[in-house]
Amino acid sequence: MSMWSKLITMLRGGAYEAGEAVVDANALRILDQEIRDADNALNRARDDLATLVAKRRMMEKELQNLQDQARRYESSARAALAKGDQALAREVAQRIADLETEANTKTPQLADMRVAEEKMHQTIATTQQRVENLRREIDVVKVNESVQRAQAAVASRGSGAQATLGSAADSLKRIKERQAVRDERFKASQELEDMRTGADLDAKLQAAGILPGSSSADDILARLSAPAEEPLQIEAPRLQLEQQPTAVPRSET
Repeated sequence: MSMWSKLITMLRGGAYEAGEAVVDANALRILDQEIRDADNALNRARDDLATLVAKRRMMEKELQNLQDQARRYESSARAALAKGDQALAREVAQRIADLETEANTKTPQLADMRVAEEKMHQTIATTQQRVENLRREIDVVKVNESVQRAQAAVASRGSGAQATLGSAADSLKRIKERQAVRDERFKASQELEDMRTGADLDAKLQAAGILPGSSSADDILARLSAPAEEPLQIEAPRLQLEQQPTAVPRSET
């Protein structure tokens, strides 16, 4: 093999690899377009089926019309025979024969159209099911592709991602430390304010039960357990009424 042939073969191989790489990179886009093409083909098949159904119904009407005409002419032929008009009866019989010939020609055509219609129904239903299954598989592939791209992005960062997470953890730790220091400062300020106003001493006295006006549960129980004292009875002062002799009324003489 000459050098030029090898170069041409190499270029062809490179073109094939480049084309394959482009196809792989756009595989999902190609799949979506293929699904759209399948949907368009199904729509055209449905239109063809609708046309076939319309033609089949028209032929059914034509065949029914031929049969109706043949029955009417049979009645006419019997009437002509009944009158003894052989010539007219023969003419009517010839018309009946033409109608039956045309009907016999259309009957197998109508049967073929019905068979074709049934096959198209089955083909369209099967193809529609395959398209739906393929569409669901493509949705799953798209989800997997997105997940794998996210995983690849995280993996490509490697230590950079770990360093970012470590930096975030350090920042969070420093924030918590600043908040703890701030809380202690608030507590210390409150303690100093209590010492200045004497509120801390009042709290200690209240906890010991010494603060006037304070009472504990034990004090309340002791008060409730003590016997009730009899109320003091205050006697009203008695009025010393002098005993006056009762005056006896004098009797008049």
